[in-house]
Amino acid sequence: MFWRRRTIEEPDPGTGAVEAEEAEEAEAAKAVEAEESDATGPGEPADAEVALPAGTIDASGFGEGGVSDVELEAEALAAVSEAPEAETDLEAELEIGLQRSRSGFMARLRGFLGGPGAQGPDWEDVEETLIAGDVGGALAMEVVERARLRHEPDGPEWAVRAELAALLVPRDAPWAPRPATAGGPAVILVVGVNGTGKTTTIGKLATRYRHDGHRVVLAAADTFRAAAIEQLTIWAQRADAEIVAHAAGADPGAVVYDALDAAVARGADVVIADTAGRLHTKTNLMDELAKIRRIVDKRLPGAQPETLFVLDATTGQNGLAQASAFHEAVGLTGIVLTKLDSTAKGGIVFAIEGALKVPVRFVGVGEQPGDLLPFDPDAFVAALFA
Repeated sequence: MFWRRRTIEEPDPGTGAVEAEEAEEAEAAKAVEAEESDATGPGEPADAEVALPAGTIDASGFGEGGVSDVELEAEALAAVSEAPEAETDLEAELEIGLQRSRSGFMARLRGFLGGPGAQGPDWEDVEETLIAGDVGGALAMEVVERARLRHEPDGPEWAVRAELAALLVPRDAPWAPRPATAGGPAVILVVGVNGTGKTTTIGKLATRYRHDGHRVVLAAADTFRAAAIEQLTIWAQRADAEIVAHAAGADPGAVVYDALDAAVARGADVVIADTAGRLHTKTNLMDELAKIRRIVDKRLPGAQPETLFVLDATTGQNGLAQASAFHEAVGLTGIVLTKLDSTAKGGIVFAIEGALKVPVRFVGVGEQPGDLLPFDPDAFVAALFA
């Protein structure tokens, strides 16, 4: 998604020997050939492929009339950024990412619900299917009960769809992290247990914000996990972001404080802090996160840092229990749901927002940086029922 390929073709070198009686035609062909060679550049290989990162402009050549590749590609990028089909593209990407859920529990659910002309669904089967799809037992019962009472003219499927959509937290779109103070950086604390894709999510967020033109500083405050600092450093290099890191085992709070100092001094727009996902006990982990929050408040008084919890969609209700524990301890402001493309139980989104009242901010539907998509409730429901 963030890479584009361009083919550079060498001009046609001619068609062989020219007979004496065709001298005039040969001279004309040579003149055309010379013009094309000047435009392309001498010694350029035929059909060479050049991989360019998004936002990188190749200024190696100029086209006809003195129009540079820089100008041509800048115009193309501007056209893409202004395209009105952005929401449609998001829904299409979600449809692809939710293929397993749509062909899994959603296919069974729609089979039980039938169409408007059906005699009526077996609501026990509907409830069991919602539970199997990770919506959760209590929430599934509520959805079914309310759907039965709706008497939706378009049929029971639309009744269930409306009740599921009602579980999603209202939000202002598009969401963006809030600057801590006037002119200061926005602060995002990324929390979650090890193995959920926490550090990778930070790298993808950094790539997204850099792609949008923001200056990003990463804080390598997960100083306890082996190779966490190295992994985040690699992502910083890929995203062209800055990183503040101490030695392994260092005080995470000191790392965050130094990262905030650096961000303020350099005029950065966003600070994203990695945090520990496992200490010796749950109490130690939560105490460490609370300490980091206090340090943010000390360095940037009045700051309102975003605290995003990274949840692996394949863990289902176990992941919801983890999110509940973190929310109780540090107060989550958003959820990043990873590996949504790897599960056939997309109902976990409804369970999270219905139970915690915390909005899902991003969903991961693939391994590439561009596969971390901003969460849109309407687009999500439409993609599930597509």
